[in-house]
Amino acid sequence: MLTKKLKELKKIFSEMEKALIAYSGGIDSTLVAKVAYDVLGNKALAITAISPSLLPEDLEDARIQAAVIGISHEEVETNEMKNPNYTSNPINRCYFCKSELHDTLKPLALKQGYSYVVDGVNADDLRDYRPGIQAAKERGARSPLAELGISKFEVRQLAKELGLPWWDKPAQPCLSSRFPYGEEITFEKLQRVGRGERYLRDLGLKNLRVRSEKDTARIELPPEQIKEFVLTINLPQLVERFKEFGFIYVTLDLEGYRSGKLNQVLSPEVLGGKV
Repeated sequence: MLTKKLKELKKIFSEMEKALIAYSGGIDSTLVAKVAYDVLGNKALAITAISPSLLPEDLEDARIQAAVIGISHEEVETNEMKNPNYTSNPINRCYFCKSELHDTLKPLALKQGYSYVVDGVNADDLRDYRPGIQAAKERGARSPLAELGISKFEVRQLAKELGLPWWDKPAQPCLSSRFPYGEEITFEKLQRVGRGERYLRDLGLKNLRVRSEKDTARIELPPEQIKEFVLTINLPQLVERFKEFGFIYVTLDLEGYRSGKLNQVLSPEVLGGKV
């Protein structure tokens, strides 16, 4: 089944002839970039959008991965932080983020003769609340992984088969996803969340989130890691560092990390509409 889907994915790119990849450096867009380059060579271009919601180390990862793949890689700044529809953090914040992204990429694609802007949306994303998907669709972007019904699990399996060493890289959505809907997003808040997550990563933790609500940091870890974290980490030192980052209170989520947790406050009507 995976072999067939990979063949179909390659066929999609061969029919495109040229493609510009919206490339975040996450495993989904990295797989898309890899297959696009394998099929199209120098007629495939990966572009990473730079904004305050992107961790510097994630940008560096994207650069390294693109270089290993061999695909041409460019960077462009996006200005979603200038849009109050984004910074006010409504439940459809992601719509305005992706609108800015694709309003930036589409003119670049047309100017350089790329027929398509392609993203890394997979089949599982279509079953989640992702308002940004609609923004991309409205601007003519294509999502080959979703078109072929390729799930997140299959993305990782394909990436592993193709020899990508980052096939099991934890998901890392933009830092704006760390704030409850309705709380204003600012550059300073993004910075302190980023510093907190970087600090925890440096302690050897990987699949984590630092959720921010006003002056409180809520650390989310995989449930199976919580006990060891409490027993082995120097908690007073951690609290002190988080206060240096700008938080007043530091808490640990006892339920543990769960993707999309902030969406649990949304009504069934909103979630039922998906996008």
